[in-house]
Amino acid sequence: MMATRWIVTGTLLLSALLLNGCVPVVVVGGAAATASLVHDRRTTGSIVEDEAIELRVINALSKEKELSQQSHINVTSYNYTVLLTGETPTEAFRKRAGDLARAQEKVRRVHNELVIAAPSSMMTRSSDSLITTRVKSALFKVKVEGFDPSRVKVVTENGTVYLMGLLYHREAEAVTEQARQVSGVQRIVTLYQYQD
Repeated sequence: MMATRWIVTGTLLLSALLLNGCVPVVVVGGAAATASLVHDRRTTGSIVEDEAIELRVINALSKEKELSQQSHINVTSYNYTVLLTGETPTEAFRKRAGDLARAQEKVRRVHNELVIAAPSSMMTRSSDSLITTRVKSALFKVKVEGFDPSRVKVVTENGTVYLMGLLYHREAEAVTEQARQVSGVQRIVTLYQYQD
């Protein structure tokens, strides 16, 4: 009886998804997530925790109304290391953002790369997105045995490219060199965690 109820519930859910056209998205999203997990050197728990850390930091920053309204802050967590990028108008806000990030559970380290400036324009942010895409594409050209470009987290802010990942030294050197050759990259900041 219980098994029948689960089968009926599952069938109804699947039918609803099919009627709404959601299954391809779910399947593709699931496949992409699985592929990412297979290649990532972080544990599954670390990947999930990094996402939770990002949400906790974003939530903490949003509760500081004056800070969040006057700043443009991006939060990236990779292997329990938080990277803050963007712009904020004062050193006090910059310090406060770093302190809030450090105070979150399971955060081991914070790289506070916030710049004291007015928030960047939408044009600059669009340009940064394009640079990020170019760098990610360029990483497929890295010729190091066993290297997988999905193991590198790329963040771009105002032409500065931040590279994060669990890499071997030879991989890190090749990645940095490849990123340097990308059009629009003004500066590279490496925040790798080395495996050797």
